Amino acid sequence: MRKILFFFTILFTASFYAQEKGNIISEEKVGHIYKPEKMEATASRISSLSKPEGFKITKFAEGLGKPRMMAVSENGNVYVTRREGDVVMLKDNNNDGKSDAQETVVTKKGAHGVAIKDNMFYLITVNDVFKAEINNDGSIGELEKFVENLPDGGQHPNRTIEFAPNGDLFISVGSTCNACEETREENATMLRVDPETGERTIFAKGLRNTIGFAWHPETGELYGMDHGIDWLGDDDQKEELNKIEEGGNYGWPYVYNNGEANKADEPPKDQTWEEYAEKTIFPEISFTAHSAPMDLIFYRGDMFPSEYRNKALVTFHGSWNRKPASGYKLMTVDFDNEKASKSEDFITGFLSEDGTSRFGRPVGLVELQDGSVLFSDDQNGIIYRISYEQ
Repeated sequence: MRKILFFFTILFTASFYAQEKGNIISEEKVGHIYKPEKMEATASRISSLSKPEGFKITKFAEGLGKPRMMAVSENGNVYVTRREGDVVMLKDNNNDGKSDAQETVVTKKGAHGVAIKDNMFYLITVNDVFKAEINNDGSIGELEKFVENLPDGGQHPNRTIEFAPNGDLFISVGSTCNACEETREENATMLRVDPETGERTIFAKGLRNTIGFAWHPETGELYGMDHGIDWLGDDDQKEELNKIEEGGNYGWPYVYNNGEANKADEPPKDQTWEEYAEKTIFPEISFTAHSAPMDLIFYRGDMFPSEYRNKALVTFHGSWNRKPASGYKLMTVDFDNEKASKSEDFITGFLSEDGTSRFGRPVGLVELQDGSVLFSDDQNGIIYRISYEQ
């Protein structure tokens, strides 16, 4: 029997309108549903990954189902959230670059973002943030609800959390839809939370879905990768790296890229698209549309060559609605004179050259104490370790 390829294409043309929550996709735009075939992560495929000279990619852990976001405790334990609705602790007891022990330490439906600060474990689900002490053996104490009643997820339920350099907790809350007027003002925002009281305020808005965000080690400025609007064509909306400023408006759902009007949706109330664009902040750097950026960290370690210090590393989960497919890789972003200056491919090859198959979908990123970097793949249940050897 011939092998069936698990990818397909649907073309939206002028004779067809896609509708979502009252939004009609413009007939001038053409979009695709295109899913490359899933392949196993064999040793030969992993060895074929393209990477800069001197870098090495190995399996840190496998058989993890659908691993997503990660955090590392002071003693080096790695905590991984999974689509299965739990958190797994991984330990590398002999420091050989591979996990030799794993244990489920938390079970919580909707678990996604995770952070650790001052030996406290923080976990976010769709609607709530929980915290608990980390015990001496790495297990997690009883979870206490710290933040509650966050907006429902809708299209984007994958909440993430990170601590700012000053100790404030930040929460990314995605939009419920592709492009719509939200009924709750906290959707499509970045929230700032008082670490003592749990009280929260809107830090920035107009962010469709900023899963990965972090603060530059030198400037202290907040940067995040935002997902673009779907069904504006194969090349729009581009994915964005934004410098996220307090009080900033980043345009969603009315304008995108550098102020282009989203005329597939209704105009903003009591103003033109052009007037709205004047009040928004444009992206620092744009990336290929529909690549689905996931996590972002700034490299701070000593293992990689010195030119990687303070570079941003970004994972791209990969497209499901673009032909040809995009993403399925890691990239770096350089910063010059306190500004994002350029981006480059770092780890590529999960997507085949002809774009018809893939053997990985990168998600979470975390730096270990030795300066190596882990990233998760929620397709084949693997966490990879990136190391450097001169």
